[in-house]
Amino acid sequence: MIGIVGPSASGKSTVAFTLAQRAQQWSDGAGEIVSMDAFALYRGMDIGTAKPPASQRNAIAHHQIDVLDISQVASVARYQQAARGDVDAIEKRGNTPIAVGGSGLYARALFDRMEFPGTDPLVRERLMREAESEGAEALYERLRQVDPRAANAVHPNNTRRVVRALEVIEITGKPFTATLPSYEFARPAFLIGIRRDNDDLDARIERRTEAMFAEGFVDEVRHLMAQGLEHAPTASRATGYPSVINFIRGRCSEREAREDVCLQTRRLVRRQIKWFRRDPRIHWVDATGYDDTQVADEAVRLTEMMR
Repeated sequence: MIGIVGPSASGKSTVAFTLAQRAQQWSDGAGEIVSMDAFALYRGMDIGTAKPPASQRNAIAHHQIDVLDISQVASVARYQQAARGDVDAIEKRGNTPIAVGGSGLYARALFDRMEFPGTDPLVRERLMREAESEGAEALYERLRQVDPRAANAVHPNNTRRVVRALEVIEITGKPFTATLPSYEFARPAFLIGIRRDNDDLDARIERRTEAMFAEGFVDEVRHLMAQGLEHAPTASRATGYPSVINFIRGRCSEREAREDVCLQTRRLVRRQIKWFRRDPRIHWVDATGYDDTQVADEAVRLTEMMR
């Protein structure tokens, strides 16, 4: 299995598509793509999650895209089971699985030896009530006291992740970090990381944001709001969507919404860089200053050399 990882707006999708096209040169089978994007799972969240265009998805089989309604809760454990099932089926067809995405925990769940502790609905419900009554910051501070490493890996505003970490600690009696995987592949695999410097990424984020609004991002969010996006447990947190909701609700101007989408995407990118930088198995391609086609060609060369 081949994995393409790195921050948002780095050009991963083009690399994955190019590799999938070239896969038939390595074997008798074709390449198929498995998404590792937590929010591409949701139907209707197309522009804001930068899903591959229909032309690419029609040309190459894609998996783990458009598999959930926005009202459903995305689960890493559920994703692991479904995505690994996709990979098994791809390999049984004699094809090459190529996984791509920037959601670090989803990538670890697909590639690594990783088991998920059980859940206790009563504990989770109590913790969620405490988050509502005491505030997310108080719960995050509690996590920081009992498991500083876990707190460093979780954004303070991600209440669901904070609650999950505290739930696991309470159930198992061990730090949440003790349940995280080591850097050990569950099956033979090869990871390529796409790296760009911050200035390059920031410029690409601005261009991508402008393109998203030109393609109808506001109309997409308005349509999803009619389906209950604002109250969706996980879909509502997708980067960029809260900013557009604020514009639609009259809380900010469109220009301010665009600026906030860029800001939130830059913050996401910095967290992604920090996450993937820790993985010693990744073979990095320096894409700074190069267009997506050039980067894809270099990734193909690296893959062919490693194979």
